[in-house]
Amino acid sequence: MMQLSDSDFQRMARFMQDNYGINLTKKKQLINNRLSMSLASEGYESFTQFVDKLISKKDSSLIELVLSKLTTNYTYFMREKEHYDFFMNVVLPDISKKNENKKVLSIWSAGCSTGEEPYNLSMCLKEYFGVHANQWDTRVLATDISPRVLAHARNPSYEMPNDIPPSWKTKYFMKRNDGSGMYTVTPEIRKNVIFRTFNLMDPIRFKLDFDVIFCRNVMIYFDQPTKDALVQRFYNATKKGGYLMIGHSENLSKNCPYQMLRPATFQKR
Repeated sequence: MMQLSDSDFQRMARFMQDNYGINLTKKKQLINNRLSMSLASEGYESFTQFVDKLISKKDSSLIELVLSKLTTNYTYFMREKEHYDFFMNVVLPDISKKNENKKVLSIWSAGCSTGEEPYNLSMCLKEYFGVHANQWDTRVLATDISPRVLAHARNPSYEMPNDIPPSWKTKYFMKRNDGSGMYTVTPEIRKNVIFRTFNLMDPIRFKLDFDVIFCRNVMIYFDQPTKDALVQRFYNATKKGGYLMIGHSENLSKNCPYQMLRPATFQKR
């Protein structure tokens, strides 16, 4: 098994931190274990050869390889159900009242992985607005840095989730016609989500500021200064009175510009 030298590790860690915000400073052994066999199978003779090519930025598939090996895309429908309950019972009544005239809601799933979160949010929106849903523009922006997971999200294939309400299973899921026995979401739900590739380290320059930003279980890979800077960019892109939801295992610093409403839930006052 090829070994990662200290100098190659430092070069790679600096590159991933500077360009993607991912903190690898204590992950040398993890990198060595998870990448060495893959690099050998791809024909690399050393980590030096790989790192040289990685930092040249000439092959985006190498970034995809590193991200897939060193981060997890673990997600599922109704993850941290308390957020969805709060979204439907508190957030949606608030932001729909504020946007009654234009009937446009701006919601961002940042770090959407394979699509469960933005599709889940769309189901909540359809349930909340009911027969009036077609009067509103409730399309959810869903972004991720990984083209691979976005390809899955655009053509979703899931086992039927256990925690989804029984009526939602009937309304919002359908069996795939490929004989796999897997399920996909209905066209109504799929067309309500706009998927885009986006690096959270980049400036946030979307057309509208957001009523709600979901960025859950993403910042666990960032060091504190990177998290602070990202939260400030989120804040600048949030409407007054808008909301930020993070994962329950995550924390924001004391100088966070949002006001904390409850664990993992914040508002721009």
